[in-house]
Amino acid sequence: MSEESTWKRIVRAAAPVIGTAWGGPLGGSVATMVSEKLLGKPDGTETEIAQAIGNGGPEVLAKLKEAELAFTTRMRELDIDVEKIHQADRAAAREREAKTGDTFTPRALALFVTSGFFGVLGYLLIEGKPETGGDALLVMLGALGGAWASIISYYFGSSAGSADKTALLSKRS
Repeated sequence: MSEESTWKRIVRAAAPVIGTAWGGPLGGSVATMVSEKLLGKPDGTETEIAQAIGNGGPEVLAKLKEAELAFTTRMRELDIDVEKIHQADRAAAREREAKTGDTFTPRALALFVTSGFFGVLGYLLIEGKPETGGDALLVMLGALGGAWASIISYYFGSSAGSADKTALLSKRS
């Protein structure tokens, strides 16, 4: 597995909106925002971004979340519905599963990610953060948490529809 694929997986897990958009037509905008947050400059190279992610700890996850917030805010300003992009992505994944008949792989991945997430979380709650490798463990927990949220969204749908209904109901009152 290459270093590049590892850091991109971290981005997708920690900040799913920008992780998904990075590979699409908005990838340049995403790269600029991530570079600005991580490196303090908008024109960082992919190698510089990969090194910043690979060398960072929890502060990198916070900066990725900041970049994600800036990106989603900009998408709203441009009237681009990021949730529709995510819905299309989930629909394509579900369609792939239906077409191939491969129900084992997504379920096995969901089981492993869920076990890993709650295993690491339980370890940290019981044992505390270890002196050696503790920051890496927190980065892994963040990545697993993002992946777990994506799995829940895949199997049970997004809560965006529920949030929209709540907002509409509160407007009617």
